[in-house]
Amino acid sequence: MDEPRAWLVVAVFVVRFLAIHPFQDGNGRLARVLTNLLLARTGYTYVPYSSLERVVEENREQYYRALRSAQGTLDKDESHLMDWLRFFLLCLVEQKNSLAEKVKRERLMTSLSALDELLLQLAHQHGRLTLTAAQALTKANRNTLKLHLRGLVQAGRLQLLGRGRSSWYEAV
Repeated sequence: MDEPRAWLVVAVFVVRFLAIHPFQDGNGRLARVLTNLLLARTGYTYVPYSSLERVVEENREQYYRALRSAQGTLDKDESHLMDWLRFFLLCLVEQKNSLAEKVKRERLMTSLSALDELLLQLAHQHGRLTLTAAQALTKANRNTLKLHLRGLVQAGRLQLLGRGRSSWYEAV
């Protein structure tokens, strides 16, 4: 079975499993574990690296709405099943996108120099970082710091706020 079709089968399994509600407690947790297992078995490679449960939790209201809509018409008029399938597939897309963002951030971190990493760390620790403070904390040359801070701003890692001598940097 090809992957996208298999993911639809997993989505239908989940909605039916939750409609049966086989246990007094823990049905939702078990459904999420089974979802991850079934997705992994279909070749969905994002399961071990990014939390589908987090995506569902962040969209809890839509989750329950789509689930109730689908369960209310199971075995009668399954047109509402499309709401659930759409929700489920959008969660998979969000999980993939979340992992892509994580990988992008990691790649940026690995390509940073030691001074860049130190400047980011200082900006996170202090909330804001001025050029003067960066020079005092790192003991680096002022022009070198300007160059690195400008690069971090261009890379979207720091944000420059204020103007002239009263400017500062904040972590993005």
